[in-house]
Amino acid sequence: MSPRAIAFDLDGTLAESKQPMTSAMAELLLQLPVVAVLSGASWPQFQSQFLSAFPTGSDFSHMYLFPDNAAQCFVYKEGQWHEEYNMVFSPEEIAEITTILINEIEEADFPQPLETWGKQIENRGAQISFSALGQQAPLEAKKAWRAEHDQQRILLCATLSEKLPKYSVRMGGETTIDITKKGITKAHGLRTLAERTSIPLAEMVYVGDALQEGGNDSVVIETGVQTRSVRGPQDTEAFIQELISR
Repeated sequence: MSPRAIAFDLDGTLAESKQPMTSAMAELLLQLPVVAVLSGASWPQFQSQFLSAFPTGSDFSHMYLFPDNAAQCFVYKEGQWHEEYNMVFSPEEIAEITTILINEIEEADFPQPLETWGKQIENRGAQISFSALGQQAPLEAKKAWRAEHDQQRILLCATLSEKLPKYSVRMGGETTIDITKKGITKAHGLRTLAERTSIPLAEMVYVGDALQEGGNDSVVIETGVQTRSVRGPQDTEAFIQELISR
């Protein structure tokens, strides 16, 4: 039986990391019944990377967008995107997280690059993200850094999880660590999708490039949703075409 709702990761699944999604992918997504996109990306990044790929006048009424690892939810009503919820941090929470993050980076002697592209620590309101090379680093630089230093990122993520027990801490993308309120993850986003659409999780499929243990998509497995692992946008296109042809 074909899934009634299809949920996707963004970077590495619908598009290359922080690169614009193709118009061909956008056309395919418009042909699916119910679509959700769950990503550590901010809402402005969703707008520039994802929504910009669609033709003017597209109908998004079948889409649910979950930026900041589902700390936010946007739905399309009456021709506009509306924020359904936003799990923003308080000023005190921001100060606590930022202080501990900076201290642990220094304590761990975390490898500092010779060059960065944009801010390493970004407060997105509902999520605080640390990107080792900066938020705007080119994909090739991020892949090279990950190949050499990902073990240090794994260790830093584990330490932050211990030091910040009131929050959810997870790795994202090639070089990033994301922090949200406790329990606010992609799994939370899928459960929200099930509540709002009345589609059981067992009748959905989640498509992602990091479903392996410890990967930033693996948290969805706990929901019981069907999963499809892909190696990049080309794999995702092929899977969508398979669904459409059923």
